[in-house]
Amino acid sequence: MEEKKKHLAIFEGKQIRRSWDEKTEKWYFSVIDVIETLTKSDRPRKYWSDLKVKLYEEGSELSDKIGQLKMQSSDGKYYLTDAADTEVLLRLIQSIPSPNAEPFKLWLAKVGYERLEETADPEIAINRALRTYIQKGYSKEWVNLRMKSIEIRKDLTDEWEKSDVKEGKEYAILTDEISKAWSGMTTREYKNLKDLKKENLRDNMSNMELVLNMLAETATTEISKVEEPKGLEKSCDVAKRGRGIAGNARKQIETETKKPVITSENWKTKQANILETKKKSTP
Repeated sequence: MEEKKKHLAIFEGKQIRRSWDEKTEKWYFSVIDVIETLTKSDRPRKYWSDLKVKLYEEGSELSDKIGQLKMQSSDGKYYLTDAADTEVLLRLIQSIPSPNAEPFKLWLAKVGYERLEETADPEIAINRALRTYIQKGYSKEWVNLRMKSIEIRKDLTDEWEKSDVKEGKEYAILTDEISKAWSGMTTREYKNLKDLKKENLRDNMSNMELVLNMLAETATTEISKVEEPKGLEKSCDVAKRGRGIAGNARKQIETETKKPVITSENWKTKQANILETKKKSTP
């Protein structure tokens, strides 16, 4: 039952099938299920077929970005089903003239307006992020560390840009190099340990994990500024040395405290543990 829930999303009481892609780290949702939920149509496949024709006639390439994945049907068997990631799905929803789609459209308009505000004044984005973390229940001490980690990460990526490292895949390779030595895991392995999918890894780190990650990135940045490497290969060498500094610090801390720095605890489990502790201490 628990495994089945992982492959279902619930919207207005309706189950929408979904599939997680480990490689792209994206959820893919059943287009038919979404259309049925939003339009209340008793013939969602016909509705989707007509909509695809309409989109094609309007010159939209949206349907070309929708692939097929095997998903479990009501009869328990798996069939190829049209599936879209979150971005494509949101664009598709904009094409559906249904009052049930209006909440999505209003949300998209709000997000778009907020994004324009943040572009004009980046401080708005920072303040919004601060409020969001506090509202979620993070401590002010942790939030301060998290904000600092964002600044340090930006300094590092600025340095990679100067070193002619390409954003995207090459940034990911270097991030893994930094992660491997100080934590002993790649970013994906680290996220798996904490049972994370699309969630941000840093948002699920403890104070100590954040500090060591910042140390690894700061050390890498400072070495890079001195040596001025060019290209991915030389930047990898710098990343390995930077990560080693934080890796040694982790080992020393674990030796002194007799307990691991890195744990499987994520933000949700931490909040649950805090709540449980409070219940036990309440007479």
